Amino acid sequence: MPRSRVVDSPAAGRIFLAALLSLTLLMPPLLAAPASALGTVVFANRARVGAADTSAGATIFGGDRLSTDQAGTVQIRAGAARFLLGSSSAATLAQDESGPSATLTAGTATFSTANSKAFALHVASATIRPNTDQPAIGKVTVLTPKELLVKSVRGSLRIAVEDDVREIPEGAAYRVVLDRNAPEPQGRRGAGTKGVGGPPAKGAKSRFLLYAIAITGGATVWVAHEAIESADKP
Repeated sequence: MPRSRVVDSPAAGRIFLAALLSLTLLMPPLLAAPASALGTVVFANRARVGAADTSAGATIFGGDRLSTDQAGTVQIRAGAARFLLGSSSAATLAQDESGPSATLTAGTATFSTANSKAFALHVASATIRPNTDQPAIGKVTVLTPKELLVKSVRGSLRIAVEDDVREIPEGAAYRVVLDRNAPEPQGRRGAGTKGVGGPPAKGAKSRFLLYAIAITGGATVWVAHEAIESADKP
């Protein structure tokens, strides 16, 4: 009578564990939790998320890049904030520790908030956010990689570069120069400089320059009309 073969249990166990380990290496991408939604598109015209066209109702996630064509615009709702990209603009959305944020890389963005932690806008090394918990509306335009325009349409804003923090009062507009070695800007047509803005926060080193500029009536009315609608309906 032939002998029955005895299975080497330890060896079989090692083979089973090796196979199981191989399978688990393939599983994390399938089991990873999906990214949480950051906001929703309220209005879009000639706008994209990544390379794809977007429309009202689309969900926006952290890391999504929004961009608009020359005559395009897109507006999103993110918690207690609204974010509007003007024409020929681009920004990447993210979730900061305190709340939603965006990094503006080109063009113009307008944001409206219900409190100081509702939204933050990053441009190069600068961060612009509401200065108080009162409703605020701000408009930011990228001029060059180290130069931008910041307007406070409603409430006051706070601009910070590292430990240098300054306030932009309601109704004021500033040309912000992030390169302290740059020559004094001459101002765009119809917007002359009025001098350097307030000093940095106590004990902080000055890391950028502020030049107050005039705001034309037409531009102010347009920004207020476009953004106040968002602030009243967050």
